[in-house]
Amino acid sequence: MPLALAAWYLAVTRAEREWTRTASFLAGCGLLVAALATPLDTLARTYLVWAHLVQNVVLAEWAPLLLVLGVPPALARRLARPRAVHALTQPFVALPLWVLTYAAWHVPALYDAALRRPDWLLPLEHATYVLVGVLFWWCVWQNEPHRLSSGLRAGYVVAAFVLSAPLGLVLALVPNAVYDAYASAPERVFGLSRLEDQQVGGMTMAAEQSLVFFGVFAYWFLRFLSEQERLEE
Repeated sequence: MPLALAAWYLAVTRAEREWTRTASFLAGCGLLVAALATPLDTLARTYLVWAHLVQNVVLAEWAPLLLVLGVPPALARRLARPRAVHALTQPFVALPLWVLTYAAWHVPALYDAALRRPDWLLPLEHATYVLVGVLFWWCVWQNEPHRLSSGLRAGYVVAAFVLSAPLGLVLALVPNAVYDAYASAPERVFGLSRLEDQQVGGMTMAAEQSLVFFGVFAYWFLRFLSEQERLEE
């Protein structure tokens, strides 16, 4: 899928290609490959909660962010024409959809079921992460079909952090290992117990979200302040 996505992008942006956007989109495709076709995927499927949580972060946050950043304005207008895209990229739709999808796949029963059904349920999990991630970041970086002010974009990112951060903190703080799919792991990689593995994964997720969301928030908040200064001149 990532290679086909990259080929499609290079084909449809020939007339409006910018090296920075192209680099961003291809980097997003590269992250998808890294998450799904490297030893990280083996670790995530069989050995470590930490690896699975990192994989989820890449698929739901990092790769979609870079993909959306890489879409040039003319292509964004074409992609935003369908009514479904117009509806799903509404901030009050995209944000809850992203948060609920993220949370649902981390419910222990569904999390374990996906790992035990790698033929269809796990790919479905991965696909939904990327899809809702793109919808979520679309509201932040694109002006079509909804052009948000810099202040609203900053607030949107803060809301996303507030709503999603508890997930990593819960996984880091609960006193018991909650995912049974790893109970029969053939060996404990890096000497981590099941609980330690889960705690490291939760802390990694929480730290990553703090850095990424604060960085994006700071960008839009500073733009908001700059715009307000120009209006007052």
